[in-house]
Amino acid sequence: MGATYTPRAVRLSRAMRATAWAVVAAGAAAPLVRKRVNAPPALVQAVAYAAPVGLCVAVRRSRARDIGACALQMWAYVAAYKSPHDDPDLQRRRVHFDYPIIADRLLGGGQLPTTRLQRALSRQGPGGPEWTGLDALLVWAHWSWFIVPHASLVYILKRRPERFPRAAVMTYAVFNLGASVYWVAPTAPPWYAAEAAAQMGEEVLPARRMMVEYGEWFWRDGWGSLYSVFGGNPLAAMPSLHFATSLMAALLLAEVSPAAGALGFTYTVTLGFALVYLGEHYVVDLLAGAALTAAVRRMAPAATPALARLGRTVAALEARAHQTI
Repeated sequence: MGATYTPRAVRLSRAMRATAWAVVAAGAAAPLVRKRVNAPPALVQAVAYAAPVGLCVAVRRSRARDIGACALQMWAYVAAYKSPHDDPDLQRRRVHFDYPIIADRLLGGGQLPTTRLQRALSRQGPGGPEWTGLDALLVWAHWSWFIVPHASLVYILKRRPERFPRAAVMTYAVFNLGASVYWVAPTAPPWYAAEAAAQMGEEVLPARRMMVEYGEWFWRDGWGSLYSVFGGNPLAAMPSLHFATSLMAALLLAEVSPAAGALGFTYTVTLGFALVYLGEHYVVDLLAGAALTAAVRRMAPAATPALARLGRTVAALEARAHQTI
């Protein structure tokens, strides 16, 4: 016989679902209103990150709910990524320039690897940059990053759904831990350092931002609106989350399918080359991103019991919120 519940229990369940949906709504709205409310950024982020948990209570477990929770998590991450730049003047006063330049000059034998690559591979004509097929490939590898980590999780969800929770937790742990560094230590990428040096009349750092140059050429008048959507924090370079999350995706894909893993590693290597060549990241940013991914994977076994307890707690709340007569 199925379980029966009192009207009071059913009312409690409805109240729990309503509360959970309120948490989802507040969390979804928090990133949109963060510049308008007089609240500490940490509080705004806490509300935003509560939204995925609220959804897991408000809705029964399904693939659609899993995808929705991931989407809400990324919505909170985007706010965490952009928020340090809400006060650009304050962020500029705190930005670090020197240490990645020093590290990359050591790695590059006295010259930035970005400078070496751009001088060797890019082309300049009488009218400005002349774009090659390699340039296009590398720029599009950079742009495609916005979907690659999440598409990898969707593949894992479809192919090996029992592996999806672990894969999602590890992927978004990389995103969130990396974003926390952007708050503590904003660091300039090569192109920003070059522009800042030129504006201050200092020795010009020879590094172009080729992705933006290509975007202006390829998208013409549409580039400004596209870039406004995907930009938001120019001083979020260390560690490189482009590289860290792509490496994590490749490692997780390799656990599911050798072919998918090979494709993931090929993309990661291509992206890493692109990030340095295009002037988006120093090599040391990529190394830091790889170290972040390695740290998350190393810490995963120790964190598993606590995460399992949290999962059981959320599942119990979900069950309680869906009691029926």
